[in-house]
Amino acid sequence: MRDSSPRQRVTAVLDLRGHRHSALFAEEVDWLLAENPAVPWIKPRRTAAECAAQFEELPAQTVPEDISIDTCMVAGTDAVLFGHFSGTVRATGKPFGGPFALRLTVEDGRIARHHLYENSVSIAAACTP
Repeated sequence: MRDSSPRQRVTAVLDLRGHRHSALFAEEVDWLLAENPAVPWIKPRRTAAECAAQFEELPAQTVPEDISIDTCMVAGTDAVLFGHFSGTVRATGKPFGGPFALRLTVEDGRIARHHLYENSVSIAAACTP
């Protein structure tokens, strides 16, 4: 998949089933997701393995309910998505959700930048017993 386009990479990232997620990411990734001590899966990541672990930790700790993409723009090696998500934290049974924006950069067929902006207040509240 070394010649994958940003659009193909975006599709692979959003489809959490059946992928070897570490293959989606460059060896070192510019990962941005605001740390939140109340949310166990939100933490600093840098390597392909660390970034791929996000896609194992998230479904283990949440029940995803909905994700919708309102806008997907691709220009060169960059893709930006705007949408909405919702789910439930398994440990508390509390719902979370809200809008998100995701910026990806694909270099040599792998994600080199992953910047996610989401409703962290809603997620933290859902993680708090």
